[in-house]
Amino acid sequence: MDPRRTPLLAALIATTALLAAAGSAAAADVTVTPRMVDDLKAVIATVEPLHQLLARARIGGTVVKLMIKEGDRVAAGATVALIVDPKIALQMAALDARIQSAGAQLDQARLDLNRASELQKSGTTSQSTLDQRKTALEVAEKAFAALKADRDVVAQQATEGSVLAPAAGRVLTLATTEGSVVLTGETIATLAEDRYILRLALPERHAASLRAGDPVSIASRDAPADSSVTEAAKQGRVRIVYPEIQGGRVIADVDVDGLGSYFIGERTRVYVPTGKRQALIVPANAVYVRAGIHYVQLKGGAEVVVQPGEARAEGLEILSGLTVGDIVVTP
Repeated sequence: MDPRRTPLLAALIATTALLAAAGSAAAADVTVTPRMVDDLKAVIATVEPLHQLLARARIGGTVVKLMIKEGDRVAAGATVALIVDPKIALQMAALDARIQSAGAQLDQARLDLNRASELQKSGTTSQSTLDQRKTALEVAEKAFAALKADRDVVAQQATEGSVLAPAAGRVLTLATTEGSVVLTGETIATLAEDRYILRLALPERHAASLRAGDPVSIASRDAPADSSVTEAAKQGRVRIVYPEIQGGRVIADVDVDGLGSYFIGERTRVYVPTGKRQALIVPANAVYVRAGIHYVQLKGGAEVVVQPGEARAEGLEILSGLTVGDIVVTP
């Protein structure tokens, strides 16, 4: 053999071995076996706040200012409206005058007690007179303290004219306008708590299979009607399944992160597990289309027409065309 051709022959042999190895790595045989999968049901869920909160008037009066409008986000404890009752200012003025009068009586009672104490030391007045002066001073002190407490109550009522947001959230509706007269406890605004959930209403036959903690897939807002669960944009979990059937439907709430940009009442498609079933799953790349018909290739070269089903994370479900034990060749 020509020594100059030996390196070329070695390179050709190495290349052939690499191609053979690559071909064996790129192709794989999959034996069709049944496996248990979640039976997913596509349903419509509604975006709801975890709690709807009411900002109520704590005093009666006239709404002089509204600090919010529909759609605004408010922090917990923020002032949403200001209510003024003119009678409160009059009550405070009357109490201030009474406090001044009680203060004067208190000062006079102290002077009378001091005078009686000096006279009693010199023997000019009796012990009973001194006791009367002490009692009069105690009565004056308690009357003065009671009036100050009454003024504090009225001052607190004045501060309660500020209607506060019970929690952070978004304003849904306003129930009043500036200049309106409201009563104590009347609703000023309705707020959606700044935490949203998805509310499901499933047929009651699924009540036994739905459990708190079950995973739920949520389709994106712009997903087409024929999109599959593999195209879901978000994942969530069932938070609670309510123990009451309403109108033949079981109600459940789903916790999902990132719902803050959704509208209250917006509807979106979700995929909920409603049980388990057996399915034949093959790799998605094992199915190819020719002339609008789906095929898979079996070991030995035979082509089989199949009816594909739902696309899942682990592969493509085959509804018909394959039987258990078939060996599918994947490219």
